[in-house]
Amino acid sequence: MSTGVELRRATDADAAEAADVFITSRRTALPTVVFPHTDDDVRRYVRNIFIGRTEAWVATDGGRILAVMSLTPGWVQQLYVATEWQGRGIGRALLDLAKERSAGELQLWAFQVNETARRFYERNGFVVAELTDGSGNEEKEPDVRYIWRAADQLQADS
Repeated sequence: MSTGVELRRATDADAAEAADVFITSRRTALPTVVFPHTDDDVRRYVRNIFIGRTEAWVATDGGRILAVMSLTPGWVQQLYVATEWQGRGIGRALLDLAKERSAGELQLWAFQVNETARRFYERNGFVVAELTDGSGNEEKEPDVRYIWRAADQLQADS
């Protein structure tokens, strides 16, 4: 991970900047996906749900938010790294933190078209558990559910 990067719990004061990372990263990574919510909706979500009701984390450098992650028991709900900071180990550091804080199992969803994210999760020990046609998500975009189990990782490392 880049030197100087700090992982810390998100606070209410982080909401606006965290929302900017969320919106910009998602838009850049998924240009073909039609999102049903406005940027203002996303900003409210980040403030009220992401930070308000989940275990939210940010990666910062000099106070600037570079990445955001939202956890609920057994799930990585959201993980976005600012486009210009991708490939520097920040996402992996956040994912490692999620694994450490888990009870030995994590799941997450990714859109099937997000090949970069899919490769990232698979490199980090997640395996495909389910492919869908997207009828169960708001975007109506085919997605994939991934699962990571500490026990599986220990066997792979042996």
